Amino acid sequence: MEPIIIVLIILVVLVFIALIKTIQVIPQASAAIVERFGRYTRTLNAGLNIVVPFIDSIRNRIDLREQVVPFPPQPVITQDNLVVNIDTVIYYQVTDARAATYEVASYIQAIEQLTVTTLRNIIGGMDLERTLTSREEINAALRGVLDEATGKWGIRVNRVELKAIEPPTSIQDSMEKQMRADRDKRAAILQAEGVRQSQILTAEGEKQSSILRAEGEAKAAALRAEGEAQAIRVVFESIHAGDPDQKLLSYQYLQMLPKIAEGDANKLWIVPSEIGDALKGLGGAIGNFNPAAGGGSIPKPSSPNREAPPID
Repeated sequence: MEPIIIVLIILVVLVFIALIKTIQVIPQASAAIVERFGRYTRTLNAGLNIVVPFIDSIRNRIDLREQVVPFPPQPVITQDNLVVNIDTVIYYQVTDARAATYEVASYIQAIEQLTVTTLRNIIGGMDLERTLTSREEINAALRGVLDEATGKWGIRVNRVELKAIEPPTSIQDSMEKQMRADRDKRAAILQAEGVRQSQILTAEGEKQSSILRAEGEAKAAALRAEGEAQAIRVVFESIHAGDPDQKLLSYQYLQMLPKIAEGDANKLWIVPSEIGDALKGLGGAIGNFNPAAGGGSIPKPSSPNREAPPID
């Protein structure tokens, strides 16, 4: 009985292994290549799949999602014979699992080498300055060449990016000095523009201030002249309204003579010829002084149109 039990156990184990090999579960966004006796049979898609055990075998499982592969820095010579190191990143996606398995031995290595050779061809036709400022152009050229070459491999290159472009150390130092000089130049220009603008604003302010000051002085002079003219007019009208006679004017003239002689610089005083007429008028006023009045005052001159009253 024991040999029969052993055979049954062996059969159960074989059946279990056959079931395991028969049922193949493929994850989402993946594919598997099935070979029968070493020959491609079909591609298993995501889900539950049935294969013939011990006859069909899984050759390769391929991830169909977009992949990101960074490549190490590659030395590239520019048109002006300068060596620059360029880092690249490739975004690709397998669209045909069968072609990616049988058309190329290692598509990752093939993409890397194709990227290096294409990059050297593109950069070899550019100088350093254009290389540093033409990343979009280089990316587009790389993507076009890679997409065309990898299409038959069942691979689609979605994007190509240059991570870094590193020129030689001496060139980097020269570029830093040039950038520093440019910044200093721009700073000096901005400072000069600021000083110029400040001087212009200061000059305009002084000009406006001078104009306003002159206008104020002109208005003040005009108002002062108008006030003096008004005062003279008032005095003149007052004098005419009071109807002064020659005696009062002579008296006022004599009162102004001391003021004319005031001042330490007046060493010589010339008596004007009009003083005689003033003295005559004043003498006539004193001659009319009436002692009997008791007041010692000068009587009010009579009107020229009236006769003098008789003296008792």
